[in-house]
Amino acid sequence: MDLKEGQIRIPSGCAVSAVISRQGNAVNGEKIVKSMIPMHERSNGLGGGFAAYGIYPEYAEFYAFHMFFDSRQAKIDFETYIKEFFEIVKSEIIPTKKIRAIVNEPLIMRYFLAPMKSRLADAQLDEREFVARTVMRINCKIEGACVVSSGKNMGVFKAVGYPEDVGEFYSLSEYDAYLWTAHGRYPTNTPGWWGGAHPFGLLDYTVVHNGEISSYDANRRFIEMFGYKCTLQTDTEVITYIADFLLRRQKLTLEETALVIAAPFWSTIAKCDKEKKDKLTYLRYVFSSLLITGPFSIILGFDGGVMALNDRLKLRSMVTGEKKDLFFIASEEAAIRAMEPEAENIYSPDGGEPIIVKVEKEAQK
Repeated sequence: MDLKEGQIRIPSGCAVSAVISRQGNAVNGEKIVKSMIPMHERSNGLGGGFAAYGIYPEYAEFYAFHMFFDSRQAKIDFETYIKEFFEIVKSEIIPTKKIRAIVNEPLIMRYFLAPMKSRLADAQLDEREFVARTVMRINCKIEGACVVSSGKNMGVFKAVGYPEDVGEFYSLSEYDAYLWTAHGRYPTNTPGWWGGAHPFGLLDYTVVHNGEISSYDANRRFIEMFGYKCTLQTDTEVITYIADFLLRRQKLTLEETALVIAAPFWSTIAKCDKEKKDKLTYLRYVFSSLLITGPFSIILGFDGGVMALNDRLKLRSMVTGEKKDLFFIASEEAAIRAMEPEAENIYSPDGGEPIIVKVEKEAQK
């Protein structure tokens, strides 16, 4: 019997890509959608999505909640809840286009929110922690509601479908952003559903991931001790919460965060000079439960930049390239060439080597 597309497991499946302007210039969404076309076979139609940064300059001071609702009642329950803690500056249906490849879509909306100062004072929390806890409560407590993204001046657009179809569904050619990330999903252990598509987001952090996390249970048990709740039925969700915990709450640098989740082997640490050895030993002992094992390549988006990282053994492919002020990351060089045929300095990072690109500070003003 001939096997059809989607009936065979591709262990190296899933596609990731990203493009960032180091000058903070506008990059049209059509470019990132093009990157996914040559990697079509890495997906099976059970999830595709994109994260975009810098897309809401007129509402840049407000938290942009992208929401999925399974029913009108879920929308009512969400709005009733959120009005107790936030001012709704604007709410609207996210425009979509009817296409044959995308079906059974939920109600998709976005809300621009400002936390009430009185509520912040009562909770005795800083604003970002207040918002993060709100996201967890909504995803856990409000049936039929899913927070897709919750950062400022950014948003996640995802669905059940191939990524190029998802891009058309959301008309991403009508959006400009200084950073785009993208994902095409080939789930092996978890279901394909709208909330489980990548990217995953919390505040301004978003993650797209190719691979399989064998340390998921240990990672999840540790991170849930600090108030995070993994409810979205995929192992990738926990990476987003790990990034938030290490970067925002523990104040680690991006480089230190990479040394936690893709920690060097003890044999490698033993060969380092004393200062570096002490630092690496400290990170491994203190955050041992946040070491991510298994094959992976991830792209972490954040306000003002992006980090790409693969596992210590480099069991998943990742390449980078650049052209003028644009920097590209993808699972395959073909994806980079689709965005920029004349891309230069094609490079394949070593296992555990973080590639960090930030928008120049002057460009962000």
